[in-house]
Amino acid sequence: MRVRAGAWAAAAVLIAGPAAGCDDGDSGDGAGGGRGGAPARTAPGSTTSALPAALTGQQPRWRGCEAPGGGEEPGAAWRCAAVKVPLDYGNPGGGTISVALVRKEARDKDRRIGSLLFNFGGPGASGVGILPRTGGEYDALNARYDLVGFDPRGVERSAGVVCRDDKEQAAAERSVDLTPDTPAEETALIRDGAAFGAGCATRAGRLIGHVTTSNTARDLDLIRHVLGDDKLHYLGFSYGTQLGATYAHLFPGNVGRVVLDAVVDPTTDTAGHARNQTTGFQRALNNYFRSRGEDPAAGTARVARLLERLDREPLPSSSGRKVTESLAVTGVVQTLYSQSMWPLLTQALGEAEEQGTGDTLLRLADMYNNRDGSGHYGTQHHSQRAISCADSSERPTVTDAEALVPELRRISPVFGPFLAWDTAAWCASWPVKGEAAAWDASAPGAAPILVVGTTGDSATPYEGAKRMADALGEGVGVLVTNKGEGHGAYGTSACVSRTVDAYLLEGEVPANGTTCSS
Repeated sequence: MRVRAGAWAAAAVLIAGPAAGCDDGDSGDGAGGGRGGAPARTAPGSTTSALPAALTGQQPRWRGCEAPGGGEEPGAAWRCAAVKVPLDYGNPGGGTISVALVRKEARDKDRRIGSLLFNFGGPGASGVGILPRTGGEYDALNARYDLVGFDPRGVERSAGVVCRDDKEQAAAERSVDLTPDTPAEETALIRDGAAFGAGCATRAGRLIGHVTTSNTARDLDLIRHVLGDDKLHYLGFSYGTQLGATYAHLFPGNVGRVVLDAVVDPTTDTAGHARNQTTGFQRALNNYFRSRGEDPAAGTARVARLLERLDREPLPSSSGRKVTESLAVTGVVQTLYSQSMWPLLTQALGEAEEQGTGDTLLRLADMYNNRDGSGHYGTQHHSQRAISCADSSERPTVTDAEALVPELRRISPVFGPFLAWDTAAWCASWPVKGEAAAWDASAPGAAPILVVGTTGDSATPYEGAKRMADALGEGVGVLVTNKGEGHGAYGTSACVSRTVDAYLLEGEVPANGTTCSS
């Protein structure tokens, strides 16, 4: 039950773009995609200097976007394309994969700044699906920027990783206890993690070892080049902050106007990440209870007792599915990404405690797990796991998880045990070795990067934003504090939105330590 670092994808309408998969042949990209047909320029130190001309000379062929199954087309203003990138940057002349893009061109051609690329978190969120659906939130930016979304490698239309089918996912959901109490339950949890990884390897093949964040950052630099931009202008949310910081570390000279919102802590290991998220979700739960005039300790104890009861006897639902302890805590987690969802938490707890039914908890858990009404699961969590395990070389054991449980339970009896056990289950027996135990966010010489942290953020606690600003380096990381609730501030805090827009549109850098009140 790894808590995702981005909530935007939970209810995203997926917009189908060009087919994207592993490819060793000609890109098929023709003329008609560049700015007036002009060749892109290569910035000093960019990854493109070492790539074949067949890749650096691409001009995306922008076409109408196909509608998703049962959905609507995003509209004529949105156009889709694909860019070929190396499967393996260590062998750039070898096979390629296609990265799917979606774009809405700037309205003010005379004052156009360039392309603004987005990443909505996860990892695993589909930018091709989310950006057209949410594009109205960035209307002010669209005046002077082409808005560009993309599916990172291993996600959806960009050779998306799929690790198991719906039947296998549903079976695991029914049978695997995410907080095992017996040796048999521990074994089942770890075996399920190993089976998930084996399924990824079988279906994704050689791609599975190349879906790292650092490779996606290299893809970003090639996309920047192909789109004709000297610098990367970028707005990243949640996991997108890790991607943006990784790009800045690898290509500091290519950093344009970059904003990181809902910031991943670059200083933590696997256990530290679990500790941070336990703290963040418990903090959000405390704030929820305070908003209702309830004592947070008493409210937390009430939820913990409910979960203990469900571990023994799951709740019934009108669909016939049982609401287990694992599904219930997933549903609670879903409501804590945004203060606007707190009324649903009240409804869900009331149903469970007073009526003995779990319909709302189940609906919330399905939202988190990308499960629709027909029983079909989306693949965001497949991509999330594959990318996370390709990034990290850490492989905590059952013994490590058991040792972590008491500490995290003290922080939160609701979330601690789940996040502690997840450290061992997440990458259990993963089929490829992860890239490194830690990642570097230092970006000496880069242009100023806005780092936006929200004090009540559940999934990426505020402390991580301060550490990110420090890690980027003096004169690079510019901390903007949003006093408020929720995972992410742009679009919910008027003050943050004004500050970010002024930077992206006019280059106005706020003072380091600027504070906004939502």
